[in-house]
Amino acid sequence: MDDEVQCGQCGAVGLEPGFVEDSGEASQGFARWIAGPLERGIFGGAKRMGRTRWEIEAYRCPRCGHLELFARREV
Repeated sequence: MDDEVQCGQCGAVGLEPGFVEDSGEASQGFARWIAGPLERGIFGGAKRMGRTRWEIEAYRCPRCGHLELFARREV
């Protein structure tokens, strides 16, 4: 996959795969993308019940350091 991804800033190919870490309380260790606008509950946390979550794939450009993020797999 990383050979196919092209940097949106400088056009380099062969981006380095990685992930965006989520180290918050009760996290699974990786960040997820959730459809829809952010709505906060009464304690300030994001409302997530009933929303589909997608794992974020992250790629880093070795030339300029730009990150390309994709939400491709439902979790």
